[in-house]
Amino acid sequence: MSNYAFIDSQNLNLGIKARGWILDFRRFRVYLRDKHTVSKAYLFLGYVVGNQSLYTGLQEAGYIIIWKPTLEFKKEGRIFIKGNVDGELILHSMIEYSNYKKAVIVSGDGDFHCLIEYLVSKDKLHCLCIPNQYRFSSLLRKFRPFIQFLDAPGMREKLSKTQKRE
Repeated sequence: MSNYAFIDSQNLNLGIKARGWILDFRRFRVYLRDKHTVSKAYLFLGYVVGNQSLYTGLQEAGYIIIWKPTLEFKKEGRIFIKGNVDGELILHSMIEYSNYKKAVIVSGDGDFHCLIEYLVSKDKLHCLCIPNQYRFSSLLRKFRPFIQFLDAPGMREKLSKTQKRE
């Protein structure tokens, strides 16, 4: 039995972008496999018409995509798309609970506090991967022994889309 990853794609993407770089999702999937023995990586994502090539690329990279319907709304003359995936991530981590050894949660969102607390209490949390060490919920600080920051020194070189490869 191996580990499964449950990834809040919006939190991951925006957290890394706020640090000034772009995540290479293909390299991140390899990293999850090699570093955290993740055999299945569930990526929770809001579905937006027109992004099919992005979705196909993510699936080809080895992610299992769990879709969330999105809502489009206007605010102050701008169009926003909202697709909160928190409930889906929590639900799927429980649906798959008996199928994985330990979970890797990828998010800095405090809404996952109850899930993480439960996984820790059952010795089912392998790691909490937080995308941005400067922007994450203080509710997660108590899980410090499990936290790995994806923007830690050296991680950009491993996971950045713009990193030159030899």
